[in-house]
Amino acid sequence: MTTALTTFGNAKLPSVATLSSALKKNVENIAPSGMAILKFDKTGAWVFGANADETEEGSLWAVNPYSFAHGFIAWGDGQPVGEVMAPMTDDLPQVGPLPPGADDKGWQTQVGLALKCISGQDKGLEVRFSTTSVGGKRAVQALGIAIAEQIDKDQTNPVAVVTLEGSSYKHSSYGKVHTPEFAIVKFVSLDGADDVQVAAPAPAPEPEKTTRRRRA
Repeated sequence: MTTALTTFGNAKLPSVATLSSALKKNVENIAPSGMAILKFDKTGAWVFGANADETEEGSLWAVNPYSFAHGFIAWGDGQPVGEVMAPMTDDLPQVGPLPPGADDKGWQTQVGLALKCISGQDKGLEVRFSTTSVGGKRAVQALGIAIAEQIDKDQTNPVAVVTLEGSSYKHSSYGKVHTPEFAIVKFVSLDGADDVQVAAPAPAPEPEKTTRRRRA
């Protein structure tokens, strides 16, 4: 039976033992294309797609454990002009000369992964999250290490089910800086996400200023 998780990526998958070893080796060095792009914006909101729709608060997302990738990206005029990515099970890929139009930051190290929404209004949506920021890399690193440790304990349940969260800190130069977090709810098997049942969280108090974009 095909489930929400077994359709991830349609790639050749290494063994979970190989995955655990690769995550431990490469996640600190810090996905497939054709998915909606998930971003954590400067206001601390998780948004996706061309319209920057916000994800539903409290929604559950299954992390494809085979989708962790690392590599490089180059930007020019606010747009990516070059990208070289490889599965986390492979070594960091090599890059060539900068593409025409690249800005002076050059090749930036990037990490990413794929997730699938398994609850709420976005259920079934597959997204790709990629990041070059320090906070984003740390979030991916923490998630990858947690999955590797889980695989070492129980190879039958390698899929992290998470909620998309965030925190912030005060930077001496940039002021309030928001950072993404993946809060692990539980681990399930590759075909077990459809059976996840988690009690709905209590409504959070509304902030003093609410400027979030909501879809009709």
